[in-house]
Amino acid sequence: MPDQLIRATAADDSIRAVGVITTRLTEEARQRHQLSYVTTAALGRTMAAGLLLVSNMKQPQSRINIRVKGNGPLGGILVDAGLDGTVRGYVDQPSVELPPNLKGKLDVGGAVGQQGYLYVVRDLGYGYPYSSTVELVSGEIAEDITHYLAVSEQTPSALVLGVFVGEQGVTAAGGVLIQVLPKAAQDEALVETLEARISALSGFTPLLQQGKTLPDILDQLLGDMGLTILPQTQLVRFHCRCSFERVLGALKILGEAELQDMIEKDNGAEATCHFCGEVYQATGDQLAQLILDLQSEVSL
Repeated sequence: MPDQLIRATAADDSIRAVGVITTRLTEEARQRHQLSYVTTAALGRTMAAGLLLVSNMKQPQSRINIRVKGNGPLGGILVDAGLDGTVRGYVDQPSVELPPNLKGKLDVGGAVGQQGYLYVVRDLGYGYPYSSTVELVSGEIAEDITHYLAVSEQTPSALVLGVFVGEQGVTAAGGVLIQVLPKAAQDEALVETLEARISALSGFTPLLQQGKTLPDILDQLLGDMGLTILPQTQLVRFHCRCSFERVLGALKILGEAELQDMIEKDNGAEATCHFCGEVYQATGDQLAQLILDLQSEVSL
């Protein structure tokens, strides 16, 4: 099943639901960053969350950044997701591994840490980005994102995220976000019902492994509440906006002296993109051209 995202409504448009499958893009991230089991789960959950959150923004160029910084050995997570269905991200310490938690599952909370902060930046595509910060509640990502939505956006939400990674890599990943819209936000019974249904799920990845599709999963959750699945299915993918031209632009900022030192010591420069792991090589001649460009700009 391809990586994809679908949207739906229920309860006379009082409920908004989004589901996403991110199996292939999470596997690509695992390979690019050489992630351990637990860091694959941590980054995979956060990338799925990013796609779910940005899906409700309006402008085509809208993007959302999620930064998770806890006191665990993983260090931190940074994810960038766009309304165009692209997502990228990395963790500070990709090789960290921990024993399973008390439930026998990957200990994402232990790797991230239960003390720290979740930072969310929404770029609406115009004006200044909107940023918000909340404290972590568990480090398990889904609970932290749900807490952020309740505190910063005053939107009652139920969220489930999952990544299954084994010896063959990632075989299932994604999540579902269900939100009660403002006109029904005061309906405590409705909110409690949705939270109970999400809690009753055996998990997201087991449903995918059983052959369930996103419409099947949403129907299981909201089928008796007037579920309407919107017709457009959006493909999602791991994609980084880095390029050799951007690398040269970043090197140019270093200035003439630093560039000349790189030429004399290494006859070139190497740069690695944190988001995707792509390695770029600049030759001595290319660095010399940057110096000429800087000198030309000064003389103008």
